[in-house]
Amino acid sequence: MSFPLHRHGVGAAVLALIACTPGASWAQAGAASTAPATTSDASAPSLGEVTVTGNPLGATDLIAPTSSLANDALLLRSQSTLGETLNGLPGVGSTYFGPNASRPTIRGQDGDRIRILQNGGSAPDASALSYDHSVPVDALVTERIEVLRGPAALQYGGSAVGGVVNVIDNRIPTEPIDGFGGRADLGYATGNREKSGGVVLEGGNDRYALHVDAFRRDSDDVSVPIELGCENPHRPGFARKICNSANEADGGAFGGTLFFDQGWLGASASTYRSNYGTVAEDDVTIGMKSDRYALEGEWRPGGFFTNVHAKLSRTEYRHTEYEGPLPGTTFRNDSNDLRIEARHQKIGNLEGMVGFTSERGRFSATGEEAFAPNSRTQSNALFLHEELGTSWGRLSFGARTEQVDVQSLGDPGNPANSRFFVGDRDFHPSSAALGGLVNLTPQWQLSSNLAYTERAPKDYELFANGPHVATAAWETGDPNLKVEKSTGLDLGAQWKQGANTARFNAYVTRFSNYIGLTATGNVRGADGELNPPPIELPDGLLIEPETFADYVYHGVRARFRGLEASGNLQLLGADGFSRPADGSTLDLEWRGDLVRATNTDTGEPLPRIAPWRIGSTLAYGNGPWTARVGFDYNAAQNRVPPLGDRATEAYTLWNASLNYRMRVQNANLTWYARIDNIGNTLAYSATSILTTTVYPDAPLPGRSLKVGLRATF
Repeated sequence: MSFPLHRHGVGAAVLALIACTPGASWAQAGAASTAPATTSDASAPSLGEVTVTGNPLGATDLIAPTSSLANDALLLRSQSTLGETLNGLPGVGSTYFGPNASRPTIRGQDGDRIRILQNGGSAPDASALSYDHSVPVDALVTERIEVLRGPAALQYGGSAVGGVVNVIDNRIPTEPIDGFGGRADLGYATGNREKSGGVVLEGGNDRYALHVDAFRRDSDDVSVPIELGCENPHRPGFARKICNSANEADGGAFGGTLFFDQGWLGASASTYRSNYGTVAEDDVTIGMKSDRYALEGEWRPGGFFTNVHAKLSRTEYRHTEYEGPLPGTTFRNDSNDLRIEARHQKIGNLEGMVGFTSERGRFSATGEEAFAPNSRTQSNALFLHEELGTSWGRLSFGARTEQVDVQSLGDPGNPANSRFFVGDRDFHPSSAALGGLVNLTPQWQLSSNLAYTERAPKDYELFANGPHVATAAWETGDPNLKVEKSTGLDLGAQWKQGANTARFNAYVTRFSNYIGLTATGNVRGADGELNPPPIELPDGLLIEPETFADYVYHGVRARFRGLEASGNLQLLGADGFSRPADGSTLDLEWRGDLVRATNTDTGEPLPRIAPWRIGSTLAYGNGPWTARVGFDYNAAQNRVPPLGDRATEAYTLWNASLNYRMRVQNANLTWYARIDNIGNTLAYSATSILTTTVYPDAPLPGRSLKVGLRATF
């Protein structure tokens, strides 16, 4: 029995499509949708219907720019972090804080402007607070990852102004499962001696379904093309390794669902634990754990509201930084999330839904490096999403209004600490979006999205005041910040004829109040004193005190604009220039993107923006065999702010993979080998703060061979 895919995501939306976006980056594999076709049954696992996060009503033509990774495409791209797994998709980069902490960036925006969801619901952690905080997600037990770019992310709140990443794991099955199935993965990579494994099992009948999964990763320091120094007592001296980049991670989940005549109700409990080096400090490691409990259900009452879908979850996140064997600063984030969506019956050609979300979070940081106070954040929101079908295409409209309260509790463990503002702020952001899709011909579609978005400032943007080692800065918030406001426009064109595709998007987002972290040009001492003088020793010698670059959060006018393009050209095959008798195919996948971000108050570039990128992959398929070879070119990034960023040189990374599929009794086996950075090229990420703060100690990984096996049954 093949392992089934199930319908997930927001509402009951269903879209039958191949499991990956055309033209996705080759960086670690390539997209399944452009992979060569095969004729072997063993090489073609069954695909079910999947949901696209960008359309909660299930339309098969997407107005919003959306990418999806699943099955082999996700398997072959997967890395130990969410950011590196997605890096290279159209418009998507990563914050790359070494191999163990990396969050996605979308169209030049990062942090809390990118909303990370789990099965369509909130998945809080502390990864947006600091670049060295990892996202508690692992691709080994993930069924699919969807990326929604641009203005259409409105329905998920102002914090999704840059985009949405939805991680779908089926821990609460949303459809009956007939019988028993699952998958198991084993992998080994030479670049960091990583050993990884995961298992997912599911079973049930028409009245209940059960899900269980577990995974583990264990890796050493990552190999790089140059020798780097290390003061870690466990590995002193110089080596071709990134010091303190080892990692251990494991986790798992159990979930189940009961099905009724008019709906279903399910629950799950999951855990994620990781111990990893911070890279920025040779002797500091992080012990992180996240426990999540979720309840989800759907009721189909009939009448005006045909479907009511609800999600309730609680997440308990803890993260402790160890200096050697001793615990230092501990970060906690406990959060409750509720999301209710009610879909109404069609009114003529108009269909849509209304919804309510409520989030409650409590953050605390205790220790010497607690640069933000304890805080409590509460938000409630109402939203709607409507679509009107026409003879020439479709129109969509969305609106959202929120009430957000952010309260600083100071430092309860040390009432004498007067660094932190104590008080609260109340915000009422509102947003609206309009989208349209026009079918010009059977092959061509045009789309457009326009959105006005407001985002309430986050707790650290308001109340931070302290040294942040991960950014090598003293960060100061502004309790008087106003709501961040932006207007975004996206224009797209898509062409498809058989296996040949092309997709183009152009966008611009203008902020009238972009909340950024900006260098002042000053420094602060260990106690926050501004530009401290040299320290005079008893013998009259002067030494410079320890200082941090001074950064402040404040609102500026800003503009983001860019281009994205991707596609596939079949050279051999049914839609190619020739049709080989053996059924083999040869496809050329291509991609590229560009983003420019400017502080329009000063005319200076905004920090950590990716340069323009292009890439291409040749993908050959013959029966059960698939072979791929390609490159990704990143241009030099010299467009950096005068304070706080380092320019980066251009680089090209070559990659290749080979996989073979076979069937053994009731199991489909996929054997694969993948080589990353074939030329062992030295490269530094323009979007990583490490490129500035610890240069040259954190380059991108060097050459690595990964071999693995997936069994699906």
